[in-house]
Amino acid sequence: MTESQRTLYDLAAANPDVRFSPPCWAIKLALKHKGLDFDTIPWRFTDTNVLDVSGQSRVPVLVDGGHEVHDSWQIALYLDKTYPDKPLMKSYTLRSAARFTKAWVDNTMQPAILPLILEDIYDCIHEKDRDYFRESREKRFGKPLDQVFTDKKGQAIILEGILKPLEETLSEIDFLGGAAPNYSDYVVFGRLQWARVVSREPFAPTDTDGPIAAWFSRILDLYDGFAAKSPIIRNQ
Repeated sequence: MTESQRTLYDLAAANPDVRFSPPCWAIKLALKHKGLDFDTIPWRFTDTNVLDVSGQSRVPVLVDGGHEVHDSWQIALYLDKTYPDKPLMKSYTLRSAARFTKAWVDNTMQPAILPLILEDIYDCIHEKDRDYFRESREKRFGKPLDQVFTDKKGQAIILEGILKPLEETLSEIDFLGGAAPNYSDYVVFGRLQWARVVSREPFAPTDTDGPIAAWFSRILDLYDGFAAKSPIIRNQ
């Protein structure tokens, strides 16, 4: 299969090279893990017609030849079924662990990170997306965007507590997958990379010494530094 036959729709900031979607990062690393070539197409919140191929309105969307898959978990399952070499989840047990990790990340970790980077996301997205982003988030939180999550210091302490089990785990092993990374690593990494990419200031969990930052650096360096080479806002 040639590179142009496998395409991932990937959320972009105003700068099309800045990519910040957590589940898109998980899938990009999953594709790299598999050794699969792919192109990405920058997608933005208001590009509603672009994803008509998938019949829904959220990324990631993978088009593999003539086959379309959306939803990051379904894409990961598809990749392991279609390309069984270099599995993302080598056993039913590891698949169950990855599914738990994804649920924890979606319901606990990601909501704790969002208050710290909400303004940064708004600042970095394309101008055409800002009205949609503001209106949808204000509807979600029931208050004006500038009144949402004003206590960043307190929220950073909350996030530190939430990440404590991750820190303790990574103090004993190199990766959540053990000796080598697996899909659980990519799911968690995607949420931290989200914050790293959009934040105008260093993001404490990934920019201070400790087991999480060391693990994060190991993931950044994987696949010839694929994630490390991705543009981030504070370097623009």
